[in-house]
Amino acid sequence: MKKKKHEQSKENHYRIYGINGCAELLKHRKNQVQSIDVMENSPVQQMTFFKNYLNTRSIGVKIISKQNFLNKYQGLRTQGIVVHFSDNIARYSLPDYSKQTGDIFLLFADNIEDPQNLGQIIRSAECAGVDGLVIPKHHSAGITDTVLQVSQGAFVHLPVYIVGNIRNTLEDLKKQEFWTVALENSVQSKLWHEIDFKGKIACVVGSEGKGIRQLIIKSCDFLATIPMKGRIGSLNVTAAVSAILFERNRQVHGNQ
Repeated sequence: MKKKKHEQSKENHYRIYGINGCAELLKHRKNQVQSIDVMENSPVQQMTFFKNYLNTRSIGVKIISKQNFLNKYQGLRTQGIVVHFSDNIARYSLPDYSKQTGDIFLLFADNIEDPQNLGQIIRSAECAGVDGLVIPKHHSAGITDTVLQVSQGAFVHLPVYIVGNIRNTLEDLKKQEFWTVALENSVQSKLWHEIDFKGKIACVVGSEGKGIRQLIIKSCDFLATIPMKGRIGSLNVTAAVSAILFERNRQVHGNQ
C-alpha cells in the first residue's frame, strides 16, 4: 500500500459547552476558537485557568447576563461557558503503518448511529490510549456537536478517521501486518481475554441492534465475545468497548 498524505476534511463549525470539554479545547486547540460565551457571575469566571485565558483574549469573548445566557442556551448544561470553534476533526485516510513496529491499536466502530454511544466510545478510546478511531462515511452518527460534547474533550487528543469502506480498509491493514478482530457473539468466537491484543491490532465493534455488517465479520481474522451471566443478552456497545480496550491495556502494559 502506497503511503498517503492525510487528507483533511473541510473545516466544520462546532459548539461545545461545559468546563471539562471547553478546558481541553482551549488548552490544546485555541487557534480554532471563534467565540466564547460566558454567563455573567458564573463560577467559570473565578476558575484560574478560565480567568487567565479570558483575561488574555480580547476578541471573541462575550460576557452575557444570566437570563440572556439561559435563554440562548436553554436546556443545555453549560456550566456557564460555551465555545464555538472551527476544526478538521476527522481525517479521510489512515497513516501508512507498514514500517512501524510494536503495539498499535485501531478501533473500528461500525453501525454506531447513536451520537451518545459514539461520543462515549471516543472518550473510552482516548482514556485507553487507542492510536485511532475509524468510522465509516455511512452507517455512522458522524462527527456532530453531540458526539463531541459527550466525549468530554477526548476528541481533542484522539485521531479520528472516516473511511468509505471498512472492509477494504481492514484488508489494507492486513497487508501492513495487522491482525483483525471483530467483537461478535458466535460459536466461533473466542473469549475476549483469550485474544492476543499485542502487536498491530484492528478491532471492530458494532451497535447492539445491527451489530457488525456480515462482510466485515467475514474479513476478520478472529472473533471475540464477552459472555453474559445475566438475563439480558448483550452489553451496551460502550461497555463492551471498555472491556476490550482495558483488556488490551492489561496485556500490553500489565499493571502500569
